[in-house]
Amino acid sequence: MKVLFVCSGNNKNFGIVPFIKDQGESLKSEGVAVDYFPVVGKGLLGYIKAGFRLRRFLQEKQYDLIHAHFTYCGWTALIGAGRKIPVVLSLMGTDANGEYKGKNKVVLKSKLSSFLTWLIQPFVSAIISKSANISASVYRKQQSFIIPNGVDLEKFKPLSPDERDGHLASNGKKKVLFLGSRTKTGKNFALAQAALQQPGMEYAELISPYPVSHEEIPWYLNEADVLVFPSFMEGSPNVIKEAMACNCPIVSTDVGDVKWVLGNTPGCYLASFDPREFAEKIHMALHETRLTGRTNGRQRIIDLGLDMDTVARRIVDVYKRSILGPYEYSSVPKSHVNPARTETTI
Repeated sequence: MKVLFVCSGNNKNFGIVPFIKDQGESLKSEGVAVDYFPVVGKGLLGYIKAGFRLRRFLQEKQYDLIHAHFTYCGWTALIGAGRKIPVVLSLMGTDANGEYKGKNKVVLKSKLSSFLTWLIQPFVSAIISKSANISASVYRKQQSFIIPNGVDLEKFKPLSPDERDGHLASNGKKKVLFLGSRTKTGKNFALAQAALQQPGMEYAELISPYPVSHEEIPWYLNEADVLVFPSFMEGSPNVIKEAMACNCPIVSTDVGDVKWVLGNTPGCYLASFDPREFAEKIHMALHETRLTGRTNGRQRIIDLGLDMDTVARRIVDVYKRSILGPYEYSSVPKSHVNPARTETTI
């Protein structure tokens, strides 16, 4: 099977964002040949122009399926492929639900993305949502699949103190790690700051190294005493799963699928947007670690089937269904295909 990933190439730090590239590479172990068509050029007009470039590109290349990541890329794929090649669309979060600037406050211009997400659904073969709150915007339920991004358990794993390389200097203070953008309002860095400024939190310091390469993130997660994730809105945040795979304690707001991923893992807590409560949960996570050591989050990731290989197999099932059609796909012996479950977190 030959698949073309159509995705944004506009990220100034990474080009193609790492989790999309990792997903593409993981599919190769399932016999899928993956190429990439990065869309460079912002705004709806930039994605429309990219659609015509893609059309010329496809005159010389043949693919069984196009996997578009983000609604705008879905429109690029449809312009380029017409109805000749099935298109699977992965919704990323802000395209479905809008970009948040506060609790229940959506940036007005981002509502265009939500409208385009509604409009595109009849024209794609399948829609993959990262979490249930994203899939709520999908009305074509028979084409809807909830599949979070997987975690590379070889890359994200616990390291012993001897294996760590000193990304975080030792000064006697507990390290509270924030890995998001400090300037992106939706990531809510202000809450992390306010929590660390609460009385009694002098023993901890806030570390915010963004931007960092994806290769460095496992080191930070292993050296931090707790990861904080104060976002206003998310889908299925990758860093939460990556922290779990490294057995890093976590304090997060209740966004996206975080509550489901954390489960009842000791050392991992949900908090409100109140700085005092957020600080209290940081203290609880640090206290838990002091008593029992780091978390057992890695086992939770394995139990949920969120390792990259398992997720890759589920995505391939969606590809097969999209290429064969639901009726022909349903006739394939189930011993040969592990069918993706419609509207289920799989």
